[in-house]
Amino acid sequence: MWQHVPRADDGRVTEIITGLYMSPLEFLVLLGAVALVVARWLPHAVRPRVTIAAGAVCVLSAIALSVMGVRWQMLPVLAGAALALPFAVAPLVRRRTGRPAWRARWWLALPGSLACVGLIATGPVAAWAFPVPVFPEPSGRFAVGTRVMQWTDPNRPETATADPHDRRTVVVQLWYPARKSPAGTQRARYLGRTEDEARTVSDALARAAGLPGFLVDGVPRAHTHAVFNASVADGEARFPLVLFSPGSGGVRTQNTAWAEELASNGYVVAALDHPYDSAAVVLDDGRTIRTTLSSTGDRDKDDKLAADATAVRAGDLSFVLTQLGRLDRGEIAGPLTGRLDTGRVAVTGHSMGGAAALQAARQDDRFAAVIDIDGYPHGPNSPSLDRPTLALTQTITSETDPRYIPRLTDVLKLNSATSYRLTIPGAAHLSFTDAPLYLPPVPSIVGSLGRTKSPRVAAAATLAFLDSTLRHKPGDPAGALPAYGDLSVYRPGNSR
Repeated sequence: MWQHVPRADDGRVTEIITGLYMSPLEFLVLLGAVALVVARWLPHAVRPRVTIAAGAVCVLSAIALSVMGVRWQMLPVLAGAALALPFAVAPLVRRRTGRPAWRARWWLALPGSLACVGLIATGPVAAWAFPVPVFPEPSGRFAVGTRVMQWTDPNRPETATADPHDRRTVVVQLWYPARKSPAGTQRARYLGRTEDEARTVSDALARAAGLPGFLVDGVPRAHTHAVFNASVADGEARFPLVLFSPGSGGVRTQNTAWAEELASNGYVVAALDHPYDSAAVVLDDGRTIRTTLSSTGDRDKDDKLAADATAVRAGDLSFVLTQLGRLDRGEIAGPLTGRLDTGRVAVTGHSMGGAAALQAARQDDRFAAVIDIDGYPHGPNSPSLDRPTLALTQTITSETDPRYIPRLTDVLKLNSATSYRLTIPGAAHLSFTDAPLYLPPVPSIVGSLGRTKSPRVAAAATLAFLDSTLRHKPGDPAGALPAYGDLSVYRPGNSR
């Protein structure tokens, strides 16, 4: 199957063979390399033509790839072609010089051919395991725009630095309903505003996961469906807000597929980078702030660190909501002035971000609904929640922290509004992020839902809950959510 995805900085599009996650040019190199190996086993009459054609395809495609940038996944393919080329071309050269052609016996040639084929086959396997992510097409009626903003809170000191004059700064990315852009419009790069920012963030995420950066070198090459600074959708409708906090060490863009799906359905998503917590935050002045958080190995100390970080994140979420209100009133310049419905706001987050969402809702009455996406509830349980809450969880296994579900259940049962816990079969912790789009489809890492189904299921469940709680569409979430997993409902005074 072929799929159009935006490529580099000129705004054009290229095609990806989604089964192998290779571009047509990479696929040509692969076919040429295989043809070079196979040529030795073809009948004498066709062997020269196949060899010349395959060699030309390999050489020209390799030159083009070197200009555009060779992914590491293609190196085994090029190496296999380089090993096969001399043996394929030598008989032709000998024949042209009048010397008798020499051809190794089959039992001598077979091991070499198999070795070359094995080396070449490593390329598409690696491209499939670590692809350039292809983002699912948003299903809503709106196109999607995006923009990045940086705000500093003059009332909060930055506790992660020793400078008493340093104030808390956050970077926020908005995804919003937009007008449809003309064909060929450049789409937003994944993970950053520029290629340098995307690579900085990608390398930081890889290091945080204990992976060498080159393994995910396809990630900063990806483009999404949103358009930077696109015009807001026509009309005068005000859009509900969804604030999002990423996981510990996570970044604002880690749930881009989810955010684009919500924006295409008429929501404005505001996702935060939390400096000194997120893996890497690139500021407007070019500085990069990297995470200073790390596990101590002591559960009690780590719990205390997580609770402290959650409190800072909760403050960030409230501050950003205040800034969005100013943006809506025109006190901050931007295309969304007069289009944000700050009376209909949900606070959400993944992992530690989910814990931050719970804390922010306890402290700030402006949040009308809460979604905790597979987040252990760090911090105090008081005051109790008093607004609709959805907790999305991975499939519970013997490897799951035994404290997680009891702690989460306590939080939901104490809620004075109806709460819902939806456990999604086949989901792992990273299933709720973009990770399934670019990491190997290993169930223990990214779950077993598949590359595109994972973000779709999380977004569909989110929309079912938000449409009911923020838009007050007819129907109880308890009727819609079971389509996506195993639902538990906790009603005040009648929990189950």
